[in-house]
Parts: sequence; structure tokens; C-alpha cells
Amino acid sequence: MLNMDLTQRVVIETDTLNWIPSPAGGVNRRQLEREAAESGHVTSIVEYLPGTAFPEHIHPMGEEILVLEGVFSDETGDYGKGTYIRNPPGSRHSPFSKNGCIILVKLNQFLPDDLETVRIDTLSAEWVPGIGELTVLPLHEFRHKNTSLIRWPAGEQLKPHCHFGGEETYVISGELEDEFGRYPKGTWIRYPHMSEHAPIALKETLVWVKTGHLPEFPHE
Repeated sequence: MLNMDLTQRVVIETDTLNWIPSPAGGVNRRQLEREAAESGHVTSIVEYLPGTAFPEHIHPMGEEILVLEGVFSDETGDYGKGTYIRNPPGSRHSPFSKNGCIILVKLNQFLPDDLETVRIDTLSAEWVPGIGELTVLPLHEFRHKNTSLIRWPAGEQLKPHCHFGGEETYVISGELEDEFGRYPKGTWIRYPHMSEHAPIALKETLVWVKTGHLPEFPHE
């Protein structure tokens, strides 16, 4: 197991991690949290080298992907940088990348009845106003779980707030800071249920954010 005490705050600058080969040649991983070697709850950064593929596999409790670089493909299409993908519980596919890609992947973390298939090109989707000067692109909502992209202008700061049900953040570009440290591009942060902070953007910043999904939330 790796980082599976979900009551603990975890901060990882993913660019500092070594790539670990997967069972599929040419597909490598930077593991962030892992319940078991090749099953269960997993969050990782995955690299497909050009011309590589992963054998057909099933997602018992779903798969969530954000394409960070390159083009990720499977039987349903080709998905470029910025694409958000949700494959529901019980789905299966044979992913590959002709020219290489890097993706953020979360496996086996859906509720059993969260069955929506999602494909969003975040580079062309419509954003909406958020708190203060933030802008938000909602990606998915199911009961108490919410996933979105958030754009922060440089210098924007949120008031101290509580993460009811937890919060998970991946810094796509820019840099955030709070009372506990600085978070440059490529940083993954997991904030436990009821944790608090007051983040500020040190420069224009784009983040992927998931909230309300940790098991300490009372409706799980």
C-alpha cells in the first residue's frame, strides 16, 4: 500500500518521482496512492511512450483521466491535451498512444451507480465565474463528489476554508502557496476531511480539483 491513510495530508511534486515500468512495455507510472500492486484504489501519473499500448482491461469501479500532454487513444477515439475522461464501473478498453502522452489517472474510486461516460475537451469548453476572480470549468458531479478545473489569476487568495469530505488538487500550471508550503506545476496534494487552509496563487495557475470524495465523508 502507498499513501492509503486517507486521513493524512499528502504532498508530492510528481516531476521528482522516477518512472516505474508497468506490465505493458513502454507504459510507465509515477505512483501517488495505491491500494494494491495492480488492483484497487490507485492514483498515478502515467506515461505512454510513442507507439505503446496497454492490453484490454476492465475498470471494476471506474476510471478517471486527465490528458496532461500528447494524445491518448482507445477504441472510442483520440483525446488530446486537456481532455477529461470518465469510464464507468464495468467498462473496458485497450488504450494506446501513437505519438506518446502523459495522463493523470484515478482507478476504482467511483460509487457503484456512478455510470456516466464523460468526454470533455477542456480547451474549448465554456468556463463559469467562481469565488472572487476564479473561473471554473465543472467536469463532473455525482452526489457529494465534484470534479472541476479552476483558473487562478496571479495574487488571488481564498479565505480560510474547510474541506468537508476532503479535497484533491493537481497543479497543471503555475504555482499555489498556503500556510504549509508552495506547490509548483506538477504537484499533487490530498487534503483530508475537515482540513483547512487559505491558498494563494503566486502566478497565473490552473488546477484540477476533486472534492467531497474521501471516505471520511459521512454519506459514504
